[in-house]
Amino acid sequence: MRTLLNIVWLVFAGFWMALGYAVAGVICCILIITIPFGIASFRIALFALWPFGQKVVKRPDAGTGSCLGNAIWLVFAGIWLAIGHIVTGVALCVTIIGIPFGIANFKLVPISLTPLGREIVPTDDPRTFTVA
Repeated sequence: MRTLLNIVWLVFAGFWMALGYAVAGVICCILIITIPFGIASFRIALFALWPFGQKVVKRPDAGTGSCLGNAIWLVFAGIWLAIGHIVTGVALCVTIIGIPFGIANFKLVPISLTPLGREIVPTDDPRTFTVA
């Protein structure tokens, strides 16, 4: 089922959103000081291509550097990528069949705003389970 969802996602939203992340990654890698942002952008591009079966978790070792980096990312790329996810999510929610994909797009908004200090893991990874 995950494979079918990922294929439909790739056709309707994944390719275009991954392309946006790839463009942001290339721009960040051209400027030498922003290479860590470019690496994070390429990592999220792969997640945007094939999101079903994966989950985003916070890294416990993320510190002040990732917080500062997220603030910089938010201003220069995060807002634009989040707007792309919101617009695509609303467009997908217009049809009944597209609603699950629109919701998946809305779930990508937080990582598009603050990608540093987070890790993408498979859903069956022990780090995805939280203890209440």
